[in-house]
Order: sequence, then structure tokens, then C-alpha cells
Amino acid sequence: MDLARNVDIEGTPVQDMIHDLVAQHVAITSTLAVIETDVPNRPSLQRLNRTESVLTPAAWTSYLQVRGRIAEKNDPLHAIEFQKEMAFERSFVKAGGLLIAGCDPTGYGGVVPGYGDQRGLELLVEAGFTPVEAIQIATLNGARFLGEDSTIGSIAAGKAADLVVLGGNPAQDINEIEKVETVYKDGAGYDPVKLTQSVQGSVGLR
Repeated sequence: MDLARNVDIEGTPVQDMIHDLVAQHVAITSTLAVIETDVPNRPSLQRLNRTESVLTPAAWTSYLQVRGRIAEKNDPLHAIEFQKEMAFERSFVKAGGLLIAGCDPTGYGGVVPGYGDQRGLELLVEAGFTPVEAIQIATLNGARFLGEDSTIGSIAAGKAADLVVLGGNPAQDINEIEKVETVYKDGAGYDPVKLTQSVQGSVGLR
């Protein structure tokens, strides 16, 4: 693990690997929201009100206990690894690689589907991508990888109407990705508050 301290993202070994991945058309999935949870005191507890509301009390308690142990240990290596991953993803895209995004909710409980995806976009911007680039990584790039970008992945006439309506402009401020007003699935609109209420206190139970 300590090898991460000395990894040079711009060095020849890493760059050779990146160019080989690009040449072989290998896509990479960004899971920054998961990696962030290993960094002491990230994300801030103020950002986690939504997460607390949907987790079971036991899952929330367990999550806070693990966060506490990480904060107490305060190993700087995790922050280094986090920054290295961000630099790697930037370099991969710069070389022509296809970066996609997913929250991969397999950690110790703090990354909830939906919320984790939104956090992933915010972290892509923190990593150095523009808000528009981050949105494309999380939407159109995945459709391109699946070979389905003619029907999903962006808003256009004739494409599937699965989208969200936001009360803000994430192209200017990526944090406004969290201001969801309506969720559309197969052309039908759903109230995000009611969707959240339907799983309140149950994530981690099923």
C-alpha cells in the first residue's frame, strides 16, 4: 500500500499502462465516492443528512463507527491514494480513454445509490474536470461503452425519456446536481421526496 506514495502518474510505467488501456479500448469506471470514504473526515458530516435518513439505524451507527476509526488513525496514505486516483483519471481521459462513472455501493455503508452517483460527479469536478465533462462521464460515456448511445445517455428527440429535472444549473455549479425536482423513468414523472420516503430507514436491510 505504501507504494502509492511514490507512484508518479506522469511517469513512464503509468503512462505506458494508460496508453495500452486506451489502445485496447478498455473503459475505466470512476468510483471516487467510494474511495473518498477511506479519507479521514470525508465527506463532511453536513453532506450526509440524506444518507442518514435512508440507512437503517444499525447501518448508520456502523458507518459512523468506521468513520471514527479512520479519523482516529488519520493515515495520510488514504488522502494520497485519493489524489493519485483523481490524477490518474484525468490523465486517462487526456490520453483519449473512455471514463465512465458509478458509485459502486460496496463499501462500509456510506455510499448510497443515487446519492453516491451525485457525489461522484461532484468529485470528478474536484478532480479537475469541468461540470459539463463530469456530467458527460456519468451519462453519455456509459451509453457509449454499452453501444447504446443512439437511444440513451443524452437528451435528444427519439431517445428514452429517463432523466431528472433539477432546480439549478449543474453545468455552472456541479453541487446543484443534488437539487432534484422530478425523476422521469420511461416517460413517467416521479416525486423524489416520495421516492426517498419509500426507502427511508431501510437501506442496509435489503
